[in-house]
Amino acid sequence: MIKNNIKGTICYFGCPGEEGGSGKAYMAREKVFNDVDAAFTWHPADVTGVVEGSSLANIQAYVRFYGKSAHAAACPHLGRSALDAVELMNVGINYLREHVIEDARMHYALTNGGGLSPNVVQAFAEELLLVRAPKMSQTKEIYERVKNIAKGAALMTDTKVEIIFDKAASNVVVNDTLSKVMYEKLLELGQIKLTKKEEEFAKKIKNTLSDEEKITDKVMMDSIKEYKFTEKAAPESTDVGDVSFVVPTAQINTSCWVLGTAGHSWQVVAQGKCGYLHNAMILAGKVMALSALELFENNEIIVKAKEELKERLNGEEYICPIPSYIKPHLTVK
Repeated sequence: MIKNNIKGTICYFGCPGEEGGSGKAYMAREKVFNDVDAAFTWHPADVTGVVEGSSLANIQAYVRFYGKSAHAAACPHLGRSALDAVELMNVGINYLREHVIEDARMHYALTNGGGLSPNVVQAFAEELLLVRAPKMSQTKEIYERVKNIAKGAALMTDTKVEIIFDKAASNVVVNDTLSKVMYEKLLELGQIKLTKKEEEFAKKIKNTLSDEEKITDKVMMDSIKEYKFTEKAAPESTDVGDVSFVVPTAQINTSCWVLGTAGHSWQVVAQGKCGYLHNAMILAGKVMALSALELFENNEIIVKAKEELKERLNGEEYICPIPSYIKPHLTVK
């Protein structure tokens, strides 16, 4: 930019905690992105292409039950099981699945089962709950129903329940204008190439995948995925959604993993330092740089992207799904 006297400003945002921390949502809440004209971002995947469509909004919360301990054989009637409350809540959530929209998702992890002894009525138990749906309004509605299930479980077990809001992320507002710019730059640069050594390693990873995961005989994607505009929500969540409500935003994937590799698997971790992943990351950087350059040289694209965002929002204003009293944290105790 200095060498060619290109006017404008490049901002690089380091965004912590994308997966479980909703870092960008906190940043959007503090208006970090409000003076930005356009945003480009990237996420690793097993394919190379523009990220199509929206994402699922989500809300995450800790649900804690407090009961009373007792000897599980001699005097169980004197105890009040917090673990029973967690299990009953999960049964209720499982029955709820039939009565929510098809694209909704409800997940949970038992973070504290109340101890290691089955001979004690567990006085405390905790679960981390995650609710998702295509729109934040839908997510909030389901979240309230799940909270009522938790309260019902507490009534059934004569325990007390505490629901602690943890984090949330908005659904992505798609921007076809910026996505086309990134797609054009992807086509210009082309897919990454593997060395013989990298290909041998990739084949070893491929051999560890199940038949269900082996969606093709190809080891790595060798082309650019064709871009097709859609507003349908993909079955995943990202805090990029909060940015996209504030500023026109587009995102790409590059091939960092063997085709068919399941996200959040050990195979993803095993490929984390290999050469082709590094090259895929460099490709992403080049695409973002060339996309930004295109906007500097053609400001009318920015104008069009902003008009598209305004049209898609249709009067809706961004409200951060994380309440103002919730602060970013490293751990919950």
